[in-house]
Amino acid sequence: MTNTASITDSHCHLDFPQFDGELDELIARAAERGVRRMVTICTQLENEPRVRAIAEAHEPVFYAAGTHPMSVGKAADIVLDDLTDLARHPKFVAIGETGLDYHYTAETATAQQESLRLHIEAARQTTLPLVIHARDADDDMARILTDEYHAAPFGCVMHCFSSSAELALAALDLGFYLSMSGIAAFPKSQALRDIFRAAPVERILVETDAPYLAPPPNRGKRNEPAFVADTARIGAEVFGMSYEDFAAQTEDNFDRLFSKAAAWRN
Repeated sequence: MTNTASITDSHCHLDFPQFDGELDELIARAAERGVRRMVTICTQLENEPRVRAIAEAHEPVFYAAGTHPMSVGKAADIVLDDLTDLARHPKFVAIGETGLDYHYTAETATAQQESLRLHIEAARQTTLPLVIHARDADDDMARILTDEYHAAPFGCVMHCFSSSAELALAALDLGFYLSMSGIAAFPKSQALRDIFRAAPVERILVETDAPYLAPPPNRGKRNEPAFVADTARIGAEVFGMSYEDFAAQTEDNFDRLFSKAAAWRN
C-alpha cells in the first residue's frame, strides 16, 4: 500500500552502519511513501559530526544529539555548553535522546539521572524539545520529569513509547507528547494501542527508531524511514481516522513541538 500524505519520521538513526552507502536510496524510498522529513538522532556526542553531516547533505533530514542513557558511564561526560553550542546549528532541532534505562544498565541509575537533568536544562536554555528514552524506570522517570517541569517548563516527547499507562498519563499531564513506533503495530501490543487510544491525538507523533523495530509487514527486517507510514496506518486505526487525517494531525503535532524544524526553509 502506497500512501502519499505527508508525514514525518520523528526519530531514526541514519548514521548507524546498517545504512552505510544507502542514504540517497533510503531517502528516496521514504519520499515515495510521503515521508517528507526525518529527524536522525545522535546517541553519543563523539558521533555528532557524522550525524550533522548527514543532515547538512540531505534536505529532508534534521538532527538531534545527546547521550543515550545506556551510554552514560561509557561515553565521555558532557557539559551543558556542549549541547547549547550544538543547538546553534540551523538543522539541530531537539536535545537527546536522553532518559533512563534500568533494563540493561541499572547499575548507572544515579549517573543516568544526573545526565537526564543536564539534558533537561539544555532543553530549557535552547527552547528545543527533549527526546526521552524510558525503559523499566517509570517511577523515577515520572518523578524527575514532573519535578523538573514544575521547577521550569520545557517541551518533551516520550520517544518510542512502550511504558505504562501511568507514565503516559504523567507525561500527558505535563503537556508532553507520546511517539508511536513499530511496537504499537505488533499484533501482541493491544495494551499499548489502548494507552495511545486514551491519549489526545493532538499529542501523538510517529517514528521508526530505524534501523530497529520495523512494523508489519516488515517486522524482523531492517527498519527504515519509509516504514513510518505503516505505523501511521495502525495509528489511524487506533484513533478511528483516515490515514490522510491522521498523517495531517501528526504533522501538525510535530510542527508544534519541533518548531525549529517547522520553520526551516531552503
